[in-house]
Amino acid sequence: MKVRPPRTWTTVLHCLLISGLIVEAIEPVSTSLLLGTGAAVLGKKLYHYFYETCDENWLNFNATGLKHDLSTKLYGQHVAAQVVLKAVTGFMNNENPKKPLVLSLHGWTGTGKNFVSQLIAENIYQKGMTSNFVHLFTATAHFPHEDHVDKYKTQLQEWVRGNVSICPRSMFIFDEMDKMHPGLIDSIKPYLDFYDNLNGVSYRKAIFIFLSNAGGEKIVEVALDFWKDGREREEIQLKDLETALSLSVFNNKNSGFWHTSLIDKNLVDYFVPFLPLEYKHVIQCGLAEMVSKGHAPDKEVVEAMARDLNYFPKEERVFSMQGCKVIPARLDFYV
Repeated sequence: MKVRPPRTWTTVLHCLLISGLIVEAIEPVSTSLLLGTGAAVLGKKLYHYFYETCDENWLNFNATGLKHDLSTKLYGQHVAAQVVLKAVTGFMNNENPKKPLVLSLHGWTGTGKNFVSQLIAENIYQKGMTSNFVHLFTATAHFPHEDHVDKYKTQLQEWVRGNVSICPRSMFIFDEMDKMHPGLIDSIKPYLDFYDNLNGVSYRKAIFIFLSNAGGEKIVEVALDFWKDGREREEIQLKDLETALSLSVFNNKNSGFWHTSLIDKNLVDYFVPFLPLEYKHVIQCGLAEMVSKGHAPDKEVVEAMARDLNYFPKEERVFSMQGCKVIPARLDFYV
């Protein structure tokens, strides 16, 4: 069998010219030059099409999409939705920010912290969480040993510096901050500060998101107080939580934020509270999960599952103890 030799870019462009796909007039004397130049341009365009690059081809903020996702896919988190939308939109629309955007998301497990990080990534990067410019660190997986903290500090600095050098619009997500060794996160403090650049690298367009269960008790306390006073959940505002939340996290010896300079120097732009979810929010999560699994939404099935979950206070069963985190696994038992 005769093997056809591979086509060069010049051959490909020549075929396009002959077929009439490129119809601009070509002077005979400049044909060779144009073929070479055109092949290079075409090659560059194809490279940007197939391979992720740090430009508008792969990185383009969709403010409308983020607003829609937060309002239709995130349940029971009116405070978080409002703060995240304003913070991210304002930052991404600023061509010359003074510092990176730093968000710290707090609340009990299953309330939507990881999900919001995913929504932010999906509305900035074409490849979402799988983008080469989105970096997820998990405390127990990436920094497991307390006696290796000094090594982790060096590695973390190198990872952040190297990736921002490649793409200034990089996003870094740190999960399980409540399990991170105290002092470790302070190693990247200079990158979050108000510097034009450090050793030739500017970090001002990067985004840092910290996820933590720490402070969840304080958030629950406020939510319970509102409920006991007969006030609507939607009346809770950021000002009711943020100061107490930041102090709670700062003084928590079991948190990666314990006495951190990130808080002490006011480098965290927003402490974003995630409220405990109610029964009605669990139902919403369950119906959405059924659709994602390819089932027709069945409220009776979801209600049966929701009734078997744990709630508090014990008698009134107002807030879900697991939030929406267990729903994907639990729902299979009832479908």
